Amino acid sequence: MRIELPGDDGSSVVHTMGEPRTYPQPRPSTSRAAYAAAHVVAGPAGDGLDWDATLAFRRHLWSHGLGVAEAMDTAQRGMGLDWAATRELIARSGREALSAGARIVCGAGTDQLPPGPAAPKEIAAAYEEQLAVVEAAGAAPVLMASRHLAAAARGPDDYAFVYGRLLSQVSRPAVLHWLGPMFDPALHGYWGSPDLDAAADALLTLISDHAPRVDGVKISLLDADREIAFRRRLPPGVRLYTGDDFHYPELILGDAEGHSDALLGVFDPIAPAAAAALQALDAGDTASYREIFAPTVPLARHLFETPTFYYKTGVVFLAWLAGHQRHFRMVGGLESARPVPHMVRLFRLADAAGLFPDPALAAHRMRAWLTVQGAAP
Repeated sequence: MRIELPGDDGSSVVHTMGEPRTYPQPRPSTSRAAYAAAHVVAGPAGDGLDWDATLAFRRHLWSHGLGVAEAMDTAQRGMGLDWAATRELIARSGREALSAGARIVCGAGTDQLPPGPAAPKEIAAAYEEQLAVVEAAGAAPVLMASRHLAAAARGPDDYAFVYGRLLSQVSRPAVLHWLGPMFDPALHGYWGSPDLDAAADALLTLISDHAPRVDGVKISLLDADREIAFRRRLPPGVRLYTGDDFHYPELILGDAEGHSDALLGVFDPIAPAAAAALQALDAGDTASYREIFAPTVPLARHLFETPTFYYKTGVVFLAWLAGHQRHFRMVGGLESARPVPHMVRLFRLADAAGLFPDPALAAHRMRAWLTVQGAAP
């Protein structure tokens, strides 16, 4: 099957669709903890969420043996999804996970507060409100990076106060989250310093002080060397969940001194491949592990190119092309955040990775989208 696509120079390029890649029956990984940060499906009129499609996508991720990381930045926290919708999302997904016997972690943050700085006690109270919702849903908490804390903190002591208060009361070990400014510019200087070495020292001190209550830390800095160095300094039993959507194959594989587990936005669109790669790793077949992940890396690097925080647009676009939802609309109109050439290349890279279960449907929807954009050849 062929489709005409606009080229970078405005010419028409004929693209021949590939075949979808098939993998063995998936099962949960036994050698790595692996979570996909899941997107949300907006209502077709742009109002609220399409709950049926949103929850169906979580069942899709679970069917591939992956855990779901709910209400994270992939779900447009801080980019259109408000706290009222987030609270309902956590509750509904928690019930689905309980029914399916599936793994779920959920983000707790401070986004119910008005924009701008707040007193550390107010920030801690906002976290506590959301933490109660997460725990009521039966999920393990991810203590997300807070824009309010980034704006208000005068140094590492303010972070130690807020996170120490939260970790002293969690009912199960929590995941901490270091989200770099490429994902959210408002988080520049998180953990008390714009110097990443100083920030790492502050975070490691916090983890060491509360190690029994810390399941792990998700690091999203897109810097493999820094992640590895940080991983080697963690207390025994504390996981490093990679959030590096550029270098995930080598970080998850690891080395003689350890490995990273996974909590990744890129696992949303590449779930079948990710599950198969992890299954190969469980079997000790590192050659197959590398071969399965290899075609997903160019896709991931393009998906998360700068401005990185708009990666959600590509994630939802790929879900639509793959048939997981009926439309390409996003909360807050974010479907318009990436230009046509970016989306065309994304389509080609996803097809090259064999990620479209129905290539004919993907081609049909791509043609329709190009027509609406006024970009059809």
